[in-house]
Amino acid sequence: MVICRTIGSLNEYLSARPQGPRLGFIPTMGALHDGHASLIREARAGGRFTVVSVFVNPTQFNDPSDFQKYPKTVDQDVYLLEKTGADVLFLPDVTEIYPQGTAPAKHYDLGYLETVLEGAYRPGHFQGVCQVVERLLRIVAPDDLYMGQKDYQQCMVVQRLIDLEHLPVTLVVSPIRREPDGLAMSSRNMRLDAAHRAGAIAIYEALEDIRRGFTRGPLTALTDAARAALEAKGFRVDYVSIADAASLRLLGKWDGKTPAVALIAAFYNDVRLIDNEVLAQAHQLHKVS
Repeated sequence: MVICRTIGSLNEYLSARPQGPRLGFIPTMGALHDGHASLIREARAGGRFTVVSVFVNPTQFNDPSDFQKYPKTVDQDVYLLEKTGADVLFLPDVTEIYPQGTAPAKHYDLGYLETVLEGAYRPGHFQGVCQVVERLLRIVAPDDLYMGQKDYQQCMVVQRLIDLEHLPVTLVVSPIRREPDGLAMSSRNMRLDAAHRAGAIAIYEALEDIRRGFTRGPLTALTDAARAALEAKGFRVDYVSIADAASLRLLGKWDGKTPAVALIAAFYNDVRLIDNEVLAQAHQLHKVS
């Protein structure tokens, strides 16, 4: 695996690579786990020449302390990438990505997606996501962009970005990877102590309760029960919601045919965790516009 720390060295290496295989790109913020590795394996299984970036993007953290606490495990990340078979690691510093500083250069029209769920609870977050993703896509110029379904709303935002900027890339969204007990794999899990790591599966259990109870008709009692169950176990809940899987319009009742997804965000021991589960008519996220 080649490690490039500058845009110039990355472009020089990519321009010299043999033409033919499509270029697959996996952007990450490091603290890598098997969820990230699964994206690399998927890209390689499709014959992609695979580039992975590790860059903790300061512009998408609306809470400065969250940015400071975000786990950084570069040596372990390099080991995982080499073991998984990534071709290139792009490992830039902040000045390489933001040579003119991190102040927003433009505003992205994300519409409704920026007003609900993560957009409502993390103001400015998705502008920062778009800021860095557009820069990375223009630097790497991949054919295919691989992301995980755990960040459901973020995947929809990135597709919106691709459409807005007419970027020549296909977004490929892979299923959530879970630990044996059901907890969604996340870099933030590293910040949980042993007791809270064991209790964190309550989010997955709440989603499963919603899935089992999901049926045509009103949905409020279902989401209220899930919220109450999490709060009883010590979670501070931002939201427990059911939404149209294609638009993220919140659903107060289900008509029996609209594709639907349940989404949860909650703090546990000051660590913010998110998860989701598609409830009806599994939706191909990369088709969302």
